[in-house]
Amino acid sequence: MEIEKTTLPDVLVLKPRRFADDRGFFQETWNRETLKTAGIDLDFVQDNHSLSRQTGTVRGLHFQRPPRAQDKLVRVVRGRILDVAVDARRDSLQFGKWVGVELTADNAWQLLVPKGFLHGFITLEPDTEVLYKCTDTYAPDCDGSVFFADPDLAIDWGLPPEQAILSDKDRKAQSWADFDTPFSLKD
Repeated sequence: MEIEKTTLPDVLVLKPRRFADDRGFFQETWNRETLKTAGIDLDFVQDNHSLSRQTGTVRGLHFQRPPRAQDKLVRVVRGRILDVAVDARRDSLQFGKWVGVELTADNAWQLLVPKGFLHGFITLEPDTEVLYKCTDTYAPDCDGSVFFADPDLAIDWGLPPEQAILSDKDRKAQSWADFDTPFSLKD
């Protein structure tokens, strides 16, 4: 598996090898020992699967605060997304900076989003399915979100915010300025 750093050094792109023939392909998407050797030692405890029917569906920017913060490993099994991570660690030199990576069913890339980062994505094709692994289970009392199109973050989602398809939760998310981050580099 090839591992690439992004412009936010703790956010990684994992590129599994794909073995293809006329029947289709095989790939190993997660191998604890292989990644532990590469310095990635995570204990995933929950897998999530989302289907977004329409292009322009935005899910995020989400987080779970400590003590239930989550690392996430995100991949697309159908369609394509722009997957975004925002550094929310108050003492980080990259605080408030974001990175976006296009994940597709064809490229088979995965984005590793560590604890301390906001996470969200926008669908770039209809009927897009996203799978992601988490290092903690969902905890509603630790759940939160920041508005995806906050001008202070200036994330380029590729469409005007009023055209995004959002849940009520994401539509009502707090601003970046109002976000009292619970994250630091020490976590």
